[in-house]
Amino acid sequence: MDAIEIQGGTPLVGEVTVSGSKNATLPMLCAALLAKGQSRFFDVPALADLRTMGRLLAHMGASIDPLSAPPGLGTTLSIDASTIGNPEAPYELVKTMRAAVLVLGPLVARLGHARVSLPGGCAIGARPIDQHLKGLTALGAKIELAHGYVEARADRLVGTHFNFDLPTVTGTENLMMAASLAEGQTVLENCAREPEIEALATMLNAMGARVHGAGSSTITIDGVSSLRPVDSMVVPDRIEAGTLMAAAVITGGDVLVRRAPAPHLEALTSKLREAGAKVTVEADGVRVVGPARPNPIDVITAPHPGYPTDLQAQLMACLCVSTGASRVVETVFENRFMHVQELRRLGADIAVEGNTALVRGQPELQGAPVMATDLRASASLVLAGLRASGTTTVSRVYHLDRGYDGLEKKLAALGARIVRVREA
Repeated sequence: MDAIEIQGGTPLVGEVTVSGSKNATLPMLCAALLAKGQSRFFDVPALADLRTMGRLLAHMGASIDPLSAPPGLGTTLSIDASTIGNPEAPYELVKTMRAAVLVLGPLVARLGHARVSLPGGCAIGARPIDQHLKGLTALGAKIELAHGYVEARADRLVGTHFNFDLPTVTGTENLMMAASLAEGQTVLENCAREPEIEALATMLNAMGARVHGAGSSTITIDGVSSLRPVDSMVVPDRIEAGTLMAAAVITGGDVLVRRAPAPHLEALTSKLREAGAKVTVEADGVRVVGPARPNPIDVITAPHPGYPTDLQAQLMACLCVSTGASRVVETVFENRFMHVQELRRLGADIAVEGNTALVRGQPELQGAPVMATDLRASASLVLAGLRASGTTTVSRVYHLDRGYDGLEKKLAALGARIVRVREA
């Protein structure tokens, strides 16, 4: 099993380029199931979750081929979904990745049948899929739950008016895809507003769908009888960009994060500036100059456009070396402070009560062995290790590999003393 070893104390300096977005790529790959023929995706990040999704689509009968990429476009992936003969997502392929539930809507819409294992993923909360199932039922699907699987059937889905009980990113994406091939018009209310939903809508419309309002709380989809395959560019990963921006802050560095999508990072940018960082939006990205020690701040996570829960742990790492006491309130997931006990091993002073963490900044952190518990927690431990004196070894970094494409290589190129090692 791999680990990451860090010799801390070096400010990061230089330029780094953000990879394509995992959270945008996953639903886009599932959308390829809606059309017969070959779809191509450019700037696909090399991530464990995407490899798992590729295996899942291949299990269903799709042909998956990595292609040589045009210059500057990263990895290119081809998916030919002309023949989908097995509309099942088995537990073995779904257990590590919650996003596998995104095949449910496309399979029911195109084939009239889907059998999908209840999803897994990071252990950060319940994250039920009841909104997916309620929405598909409203579209006319018959849903059965048995033996750990969701089975959905419909001769053809029919447009409806559906109001989400609460905003859900994957639920919004699943119903958008399903409604694209439904008969008539579907109106979705109280939708999630994340940029990745806009990216999916752009792809669906290029395929011939009629999706309007993505990025707002109300999305209207006029169903069509068929969709065509397309070529799609994956948008930059705003969470990776935010992680790299936080790395500049915690080390007191000076980093230009190329391709950072500034309009989608305004909540983070506001908090970093409040913490004393100098953040400048440039033509090709965002430059961050970190303070010697951040100012203490308060932050509350919220659905987009609020402060993203996926950047909560990284900001908390920065606040561990602030000049005072900060308050971090997690409102999205009920179990997303699992990184706290590991940050304490590095000398952080953090007290948790319910969904609130009180972080008392310390002059320095000390390196120690720590263990990643989930994807974003692993990133926070890497950031803390960049600041800590001595050696920090982060184990179980397979969590990190689910969402970051070569993070340690990007940090090393900025001057970090960081290497991937094989644990005994």
